[in-house]
Formats: sequence, structure tokens, C-alpha cells
Amino acid sequence: MAKRSKRATERGSHMDRNAVTSAKRIVIKIGSSSLTGTAGSQLDTASVEKIVNVIAALKERGAEVALVSSGAIAAGLAPLKLATRPKDLPTQQAAASVGQGLLIARYNEAFSSHSILSSQVLLTTEDIVRRSHYQNAHQTLAKLLSLGVVPIINENDTVGTQEIRFGDNDRLAALVALLIGADLLVLVSDIDALYDAPPTQAGASAIHEVVAMADIESIALGGAGSAGVGSGGMVTKVEAARISTSAGIPMLLTSLAQSAEALSGNQVGTFFHSQGGRTTSRLLWLAHASTPQGRLVLDDGAVKAIRERGVSLLPAGVTSVSGEFISGDTVELVSQSGEVIARGLVAFDSTEIPQMLGRSTKELAASLGAEYERELVHRDDLVLL
Repeated sequence: MAKRSKRATERGSHMDRNAVTSAKRIVIKIGSSSLTGTAGSQLDTASVEKIVNVIAALKERGAEVALVSSGAIAAGLAPLKLATRPKDLPTQQAAASVGQGLLIARYNEAFSSHSILSSQVLLTTEDIVRRSHYQNAHQTLAKLLSLGVVPIINENDTVGTQEIRFGDNDRLAALVALLIGADLLVLVSDIDALYDAPPTQAGASAIHEVVAMADIESIALGGAGSAGVGSGGMVTKVEAARISTSAGIPMLLTSLAQSAEALSGNQVGTFFHSQGGRTTSRLLWLAHASTPQGRLVLDDGAVKAIRERGVSLLPAGVTSVSGEFISGDTVELVSQSGEVIARGLVAFDSTEIPQMLGRSTKELAASLGAEYERELVHRDDLVLL
């Protein structure tokens, strides 16, 4: 069994959860297995009503809540007479298409009983990684919250490809928390907390507080939930915690049965402390949500200047380029040894850069034109990793 850190153990009995009870903007994510039960073959109306009751109580105390809900594919299984989650992409998409409407209908009915208006927001990777899409998604969600609406967010599995194969709603929830500047991220799972060993193993103990992510590095993390309808697992939940806490947003992991108790500040579930201060949404997006389209390899002088002086990246400090990208795409800035030191928005197309490598901006302006007398990546469009 993995050994819990002394720090996590000692503080677990007297943790401070003021961040939970004082949060004004909350993102809650609920997984497929929590909505469908252990059978996993259809939506459980009682489970939908339970999470809606929890959200209604949060709104009653003045909080704004966005709900990231899995369950579209799982909800489509029974109508399509499928016993288990399909493995092939077309059938997954068909199940999502059937199930998404059923899922939202159940939510709308449950929220209506509390006189709460809810809405559907379907996101794809493009809505998170493309800056213009990201800004639009931010504005839409902010307006819905200001109007008192509970946005119900899911990946657009019906037309998505990479999302279904590689994505998970734990990561999506963390990115939504960054997107809307949440005060708290809550993951509702079929497991009630993070354990120091598989929960079914004799002697396994719940870890009720994680002060630093390094405290849990030695823990063996499990895969998808017991119902077999989800795509995540404890690995994706810890990764979501890493994303949110590094951005200054604490995270609470709990079960549906204990969610009301956990959100009242009681010592159930696992509370992950925020690891750093808030930073701008632009830099958060670059660090956690953007997908690099290429790489720029820097010489040692450029690496030192960017790390120590926070300067822009000039063509003179770049030795090679790889990948296909256009101006405005995200690229990785890499040292000679291959270490990724930063991400940034590049100002030139990949086809333009080879002729610029190792040359000063004045030299480039003289030979190629005045439009080349500028940075490859401006300091305001760059974040260290």
C-alpha cells in the first residue's frame, strides 16, 4: 500500500474548508457512473434530482453554479438496446446523439421544480484551445451565470472525435473552472474520496486533505468507475486537481451521496488546496488549455533570457522549427536538450520561420521587409512551464 505523506495525514483531521462554504462561483462535475448507478444502462432519475437539489441549495446561499455533466453516451445505451458502452466511435456518437436530449430533458425537469432555469452548452476542444472560441465561450457562460441560469456543459460527443477517444469531463471541468474564474471546482464521483490505496483493498484509508500535490505522488491511482460507463478514473481527477489548484482554484472530490455534506464544509471527501495565486485567464489558457501545433528550439542564451528576464523571443535565439502552424497558434519553446520551458502564441507561419532563424530583426527587416522586424513570440503571449 502506498504510504500517505505525514503532512496530509496530520492535517486531515482539522482541515479548514472555508474556501468551500465561501465560494461564490462554483463548477460542479458529475460523472456517468454517478448518474446511471452500478448497472450503468440508463439514467437514474433520483441521481439527477439529487445533484440538482445540491445545486439549488448552493444557489439559495447566493452562489453561481455551472454544471459539467457526463452521461450523454450512457443515457443513450438503453434506448439503443446496448448493454455496455460501445468501443467504436460511430456507435459512441450515435449513443451521445440519442442520450444528450434525454439527459438535458431530465435536468430541465428537475431544475424547474426549484424554479431554476438551466441551459445546454456543448463544447469541443476547439472552443477551449482556439483563443477566439475561448473568448466567446467565456462571454456566453458569464452572461448565463449573471442571468441566474445554470449552464449544463458537456463535450459535444455527437460530432467530436478526439474528445471521445482521449478527452474526459474531469479535465473539461477544470478548464471550465479556469474559463469562468471559479472559486471552487467540485468533482462528484462514484468514489467518495481519494484513497492511499485502491478503496477495495483492506486497510485503505481516505485522504481528506491534500495540501500540496507532491504529497500524493506515491499513490497508485485507479481507472474508470465501477459502472464501466465513464472514460475517466482517479488519474483524471488528480490531473484536474493539478490544473485547477495550480491556477489558484481549490478542488473538492466527493461522492453524490456525500455531496451536500461536503459542500456544507463538513470533513468528507478530499479537499485539494490551491497551490498558487490567481493569474490572467490568457496565461491560464496558454498553460493548460492550448494545444501546441509546433516547436521552436532555442539556444542556451534565449532559454536563459526568457526564464530569468521575461523577455520576448526573437528569431536570433531560435535554432530550429518543427510542426505546421499559422500565426496565432500555440507553440512550445524547447531547450537544446528537449526540455519544454514555455508555451506561446507565435507571430509567424511555420513556413516563414526557417529563413528567419538566427538572424536579428534589423537584418530581417533589411532583407525581407519591415513586417519582419518583430518578435517571434511576444512576452505577453508567453507563459513559463
